[in-house]
Amino acid sequence: MLPTRDMMTLLLLLLFLCEAQSRVASKPNFVLLMADDLGIGDPGCYGNKTLRTPNIDRLARGGAKLTQHLAASPLCTPSRAAFMTGRYPVRSGVASQSQVGVFLFSASSGGLPPSEITFAKLLKDQGYSTALIGKWHLGISCHDRGDFCHHPTSHGFDYFHGLPVTNLRDCKPGEGSVFTRAFRLLVFVPLQLIAVALLTLALLKWLRLCRAPPCVFLFLFLLAALLLGLLLGFLHYFRPLNCFLMRNRDVTQQPMSYDNLTQRLTADAARFLRRNAETPFLLVLSYLHVHTALFSSKDFAGKSQHGSYGDAAEEMDWSVGQILDVLDELKLANNTLVYFSSDQGAHVEEVTVKGEVQGGSNGIYKGGKANNWEGGIRVPGIFRWPGVIRAGLEIDEPTSNMDIFPTVAKLAGSPLPQDRVIDGRDLMPLLQGRAQRSEHEFLFHYCNFYLNAVRWHPPNSTSIWKAFFFTPKFSPEGANGCFPTHLCFCHGQYVTYHDPPLLFEISRDPRERNPLTPTSEPRFQEILEAMQEAAARHTRTLQDVPNQLSLGNLIWKPWLQLCCSSWGLSCQCDREDQDGRQSL
Repeated sequence: MLPTRDMMTLLLLLLFLCEAQSRVASKPNFVLLMADDLGIGDPGCYGNKTLRTPNIDRLARGGAKLTQHLAASPLCTPSRAAFMTGRYPVRSGVASQSQVGVFLFSASSGGLPPSEITFAKLLKDQGYSTALIGKWHLGISCHDRGDFCHHPTSHGFDYFHGLPVTNLRDCKPGEGSVFTRAFRLLVFVPLQLIAVALLTLALLKWLRLCRAPPCVFLFLFLLAALLLGLLLGFLHYFRPLNCFLMRNRDVTQQPMSYDNLTQRLTADAARFLRRNAETPFLLVLSYLHVHTALFSSKDFAGKSQHGSYGDAAEEMDWSVGQILDVLDELKLANNTLVYFSSDQGAHVEEVTVKGEVQGGSNGIYKGGKANNWEGGIRVPGIFRWPGVIRAGLEIDEPTSNMDIFPTVAKLAGSPLPQDRVIDGRDLMPLLQGRAQRSEHEFLFHYCNFYLNAVRWHPPNSTSIWKAFFFTPKFSPEGANGCFPTHLCFCHGQYVTYHDPPLLFEISRDPRERNPLTPTSEPRFQEILEAMQEAAARHTRTLQDVPNQLSLGNLIWKPWLQLCCSSWGLSCQCDREDQDGRQSL
C-alpha cells in the first residue's frame, strides 16, 4: 500500500492531468470555409435540385443551417474585412467612396489596417496555430514591398498559402477582362477622338482652310501610339503582376496556374490539419471558387448540369468533403466547429459574350453581388459541431458574417477588444438553443461607404422590417441587375434615392416585391422613425479613418510590386506542387 504522502502526490497529479485535459477540451478547433460569390440558391441544402453539393449538404445535416445569414457588405473586400474583424467595414476604412469597391492590383497601398484586430490575432494570442489558405483580398504592403503591413501574416495568421488579391477574368487567358469599360473610356474613346482630329486637320489642310504645322500631326500620332502602348503593356503585364500565389511572404507561382489549383490548396489545408492535430488550430480555407475566371480540374470539367459554373461549384464541394474526411480521420470532428458561408451573393451579371451564364443562383431573392437586395447579402450559413450544436437545426433569425469574430473569440477563451466597437454578436446561445432570438435588433447594410438600408427585428415581434434609403437602377429595364456596368454602383446617377425610405416587411415579403405604404401599413411612419433613429445612433458611433480604397490607395505603385524574378517585370517562377491529390 502506498504511503499517505505518495497517495496525496498521485491524487494531485491526477487532478492536474484532469484539469489540463479539461482546459484542452474547452478550446475547440475552428475550420472556417468561405466561398467566393456563391449564391444562397446554389447548395442543395438551400433548395437546389440540380447542382450537386453532397458535402455541403452533409455539413448542414450534421449541424445548424441559418436561413437569414447576411454578409456585412455585398462586395468581396469590405465583406471579408467585416468577417475578419467583426466590424462594419466603414469602421476600418475598407469602404469605397468611388465606383471601385475592391482592390484590383497587388501593388496597391490600401488594405486591412495594421490597427485592426482579426479573430486570427486573438486566437494566436491564445496559443492557436492559425492558417489562411486561398484568397485574401485585403492588401499586402503599405509603403514598400517589404513591409507586408496588410499581409495575412501581419494579421494573426502563422501560415498563408494562396492568392493575395483576387481571381479575375484577366488572370486566365481567353476569359476576357473586367477592365473592358475602362479600356473603352480611357483608350478607345480617346483614340477615336484623335483619329477624328487627324482626319479633320488633314482635310482642312488639303482644302487649304487651315495650315496645321507638322508638329501637331506628330504629337497626335505619338499620343495615339502612347495610348496603344499603355494598353498593350497592361494586357501583357497584368496577369503576372497581379495573379500569383504566395506561401507566407514568398511568391511561389507567377503567374498563377489553374492546373489542379483547388487540389493543391485543399492538400495544403489537409497537411495543416495533420501537422496541428495535437494542438488547438484555426484554419480559414478561403476558396477562389466560384468567382470568375471559372476553372476546374479534369475530374470535374464538363460534369455538371450548369456549365463551367456548376463544374467549379461541384469541385469546391469536393474540397469541403476532403476537409471533413480529414477531421474524421484524425478524430477531431467532435472538437471542431466548422463554418461554411459565402462572402456575398451570386454575381447575376456574369454572362459571357457567348451568352453563357457564369453567375450562380440567389434562389427566390432579388438582386445579387454589389447590391443590398436580399440576393446580394443573404448567403449560406452552416455551423457544425457534433455534440454541441444539434444536428438538423434550422434558424431563421437575422445573423451576420461579423458574428464569427465574437463567437470564435469567446469559445477560444479570448476577451474581446475593449478599445473599439465590435458589431458582431456571439452566436452560440442561438446555435445551442439557449436563445430563440438573434441579438441583432438592428443591422445596417452598406453599399461601399454609403448607408444603404436598415434591418429591424423588434423585440417581442416576429416582424422583420427593411428600409432602403436608395436602390440601384437595374438595367436594362426589367432586369435583375446592372448589366451594362457589370455591377451596380452605389451613388450618383446609378441609384434612386427614396424619401420616405422604401419599406419592406422581409418576414412576409422576402422577395422584396411589395413596398409598404401608409395605406397598407398603419404603423408605416412609426416604423420608419424607429429605423431612422437607429441609423442616426449608429452613425454617431463612426469615426473618421483613412480611406483604404481611395484612388491613391487603389492605383498600381511600382515600388510595391512583388516579383519573383530580378529581370525587370518578367516575373516568372513556379515553385508549386502541381498535383495536390497525392498529398490529400
